Amino acid sequence: MFRFCGTLFLKMNIMVIGCGKVGCTLCNRLSAQGHDVSVISSNKEEFENLSSEFRGFTNLGVAIDQDVLRNAGIENCDALAAVTSDDNMNIMAAQLAKEFFHVPRVFARVNDPRKNDVFREFGLETVCPTNLTVSTLCTTLQEGTSEGINVGNHTILMYEADVPKDFVGKRVSEINFEDDEVLVAVEHTDNTVSRMFLTNYEILKGDRFIIAKFADQSC
Repeated sequence: MFRFCGTLFLKMNIMVIGCGKVGCTLCNRLSAQGHDVSVISSNKEEFENLSSEFRGFTNLGVAIDQDVLRNAGIENCDALAAVTSDDNMNIMAAQLAKEFFHVPRVFARVNDPRKNDVFREFGLETVCPTNLTVSTLCTTLQEGTSEGINVGNHTILMYEADVPKDFVGKRVSEINFEDDEVLVAVEHTDNTVSRMFLTNYEILKGDRFIIAKFADQSC
């Protein structure tokens, strides 16, 4: 364990299945963060998408072949992300990693929301870009610009909202937020931020709410 960007950082051995746009971007970022990354793709040309700064290992082959997985180092992996454009390939690779090789943390990209719901019921950790996009757009259209954060099986959308004039002078405890929303902080006109945990802040003119909203993952 060492310090990275001022925080304690645990270096991990991470395997990525797929090296398309999502896979190569993920590999580049993980490598830049200092992790040991091993990526598998059945298309050699996809490795050309990797940054010249990428310091991981590339492996050509089919990711549901156990020999390919072993040669790529799956037996020493701390985590695996299957992010090809093929939902079925991602799920099969994730199942192998979890049930046969016992990789501690396994995630699968699943584009089809119907498959996503089924595989989650089987206990697989999934990320559904379709659901995330819809949830983000719904919040953005109604509330303004937002950013999503994945926490376990949940997605939390963060967004800013102008404070209504009739809220000025009131305490945070006097305001009723939606059941799926939490006020995280208040941004002031001088761009400073006050965190709201365990406080009963009095709202000032020009304040903006920073709100965390639990996204609806259904489609």
